[in-house]
Amino acid sequence: MKRIALSLVLVLCIAGVSFAENSTVFFTKDISPAGLMNIYSKLGRQAEGKVAVKLSTGEAGNTHYLSPALIGGLVQKVNGTIVECNTAYGGSRASTALHRQVIEDHGFTKIAKVDIMDEEGEVSLPVTNGKHLKEDVVGSHFKDYDFVLVLTHFKGHAMAGLGGALKNISIGIASPRGKVIIHTAGTRQTGSIWYDKQDDFLESMAEAAKAVSDSLEGGRKIMYISVMNHLSVDCDCDGSPSAPDMHDIGILGSLDPVALDQACVDFVYNAPDGKSLIKRMESRHGIHTIEYAEQIGLGSRAYDLVNID
Repeated sequence: MKRIALSLVLVLCIAGVSFAENSTVFFTKDISPAGLMNIYSKLGRQAEGKVAVKLSTGEAGNTHYLSPALIGGLVQKVNGTIVECNTAYGGSRASTALHRQVIEDHGFTKIAKVDIMDEEGEVSLPVTNGKHLKEDVVGSHFKDYDFVLVLTHFKGHAMAGLGGALKNISIGIASPRGKVIIHTAGTRQTGSIWYDKQDDFLESMAEAAKAVSDSLEGGRKIMYISVMNHLSVDCDCDGSPSAPDMHDIGILGSLDPVALDQACVDFVYNAPDGKSLIKRMESRHGIHTIEYAEQIGLGSRAYDLVNID
């Protein structure tokens, strides 16, 4: 089914018109703890059991990550543990000890328990019918959780073009070795993450994201919320990111990560001040991760946008 252009979707959303055949993405302009809680409640899926809350806690020097004050209420409501994995590129989060210090400095230990999932090693998740990957290597503690609540700060990214929900559960849940595997489309397991076949890297992210979703009862034990604020062209993993030059947009949520990332991209294209972020996304062919994720069956780019304000 052909995806409806966002400009039309926004008009019809405001008018209360919906399209029942598509995935549903909920939206609020209210970037606040209450707005976040409202999006969660609209998704209609309870985060139960031992809940992992996957987010980026931010590189030292970065201030654009999701603030503990914003997310604390929701994390505590689901009795969640904030989960992260160490990085593969060096920096202040490349070792567990340094990473824990950054997490504490950024205030996350004040709102919840925090788990560096690869602290005690890694485990392999199968990639079904992967073009590039045969496995997705993630932090070993990932297997300890019954449910994953994915809280994503949507923004640009120097390598992927954009950082959305798909990146958060692929690169974000991978161990350092797993990150190298994804970045290099399965051609390396150690060494540099830099790789010259961009589309292969983007497709590998989608394959890893699907492996994570498949491992959680085929996607029934995971849900996705993305916050569109502090919209820098750079990722939260950048210790010196470019200052945002566009206005905050809102909070979106879906049970479909493909629809959610597509909606976030569409909002950027529809924004009057999204030029810089659009340029970053297009320069890295960032949309291809979303295109390929749909192709391999992770979700749908066709969506109904439901405004809950």
